[in-house]
Amino acid sequence: MSSENAVATEGLVKDFGSVKALDGVDLVVPMGSVVGLLGPNGAGKTTIVRILSTLLKPTAGRALVAGFDVVKQPDEVRRTIGLTGQYSAVDEYLTGRENLRMFGDLYHLKPSFVRERADELLAEFDLTDAADRPVRTYSGGMRRRLDLAASLIARPEILFLDEPTTGLDPRSRQGMWSVIKALVASGTTVLLTTQYLEEADQLAREIVVIDHGRVIAQGTADQLKDQIGGDRIEVTVTEPSMVQAAVQAIAAVGAGTPSVEDLRISAPASGGSTVLVEAVRALDAASVEIADLTLRRPTLDDVFMSLTGHSAESDSGPAPTSGRRVRRR
Repeated sequence: MSSENAVATEGLVKDFGSVKALDGVDLVVPMGSVVGLLGPNGAGKTTIVRILSTLLKPTAGRALVAGFDVVKQPDEVRRTIGLTGQYSAVDEYLTGRENLRMFGDLYHLKPSFVRERADELLAEFDLTDAADRPVRTYSGGMRRRLDLAASLIARPEILFLDEPTTGLDPRSRQGMWSVIKALVASGTTVLLTTQYLEEADQLAREIVVIDHGRVIAQGTADQLKDQIGGDRIEVTVTEPSMVQAAVQAIAAVGAGTPSVEDLRISAPASGGSTVLVEAVRALDAASVEIADLTLRRPTLDDVFMSLTGHSAESDSGPAPTSGRRVRRR
């Protein structure tokens, strides 16, 4: 557990009564990197962040943040980190500027520094025009940006982002991604938790996949996708009664065992676009009506499905796809 790492955990365990939220997690986040913790709700992501930010004590194991032990040296840890949780920590009755100054006071920072830093953050997060309005008049995306700005008031070396875009509309989510990318480019070390596959793909250089309190895989997005290998053929049928026939048809033209999620069947494929023609023939022969037929590169969701048998985004809908597509109406 080198002190040169921003975060290092060894055998981290957390029990809540009979429930084991973490079951021996080993995690390393090098200084200056961005690491994504990817997994569904209940996987243990938030528990890890709460332990690293000294809000919870582990049942067993050890965790260091910036070289400081989270149990033995909590004050030192708090001085080096910023935290943005799943739910906004700002006061809706204060203005945006007043919120930032309040956080500066909580850090016992000099008033002159806080005033200058607040103006800097309001500009950086495109909140200057709304700086003197009560936060209760802000949109969801504006509140999340202010929440993130508040976590940066003391210029932390390490930033923990716990599902920072949960509940945001697509436009606000894209805006938050841009802000986070700028932070990473400026050298901030980021540990990001998310259940959105696209978010992990966009933001994290290294991804740690967690499920049921255990690390089940890690690597770059490309390394994880290489575990699946090749293209994938994916068909969506119009009726549940057609799923089994579609599975058999795709199994006949694909290069591996198909997986099924609701009305969507997916399988590894080889042969390029010719497999689409073969799939259409096989599905027509089986009298299967298709709503969508796609040949695409594997996604992180495919990786998660292959590792766990269920989707990482089970609560947020299927992951978006891209590739050659045939539609029928």
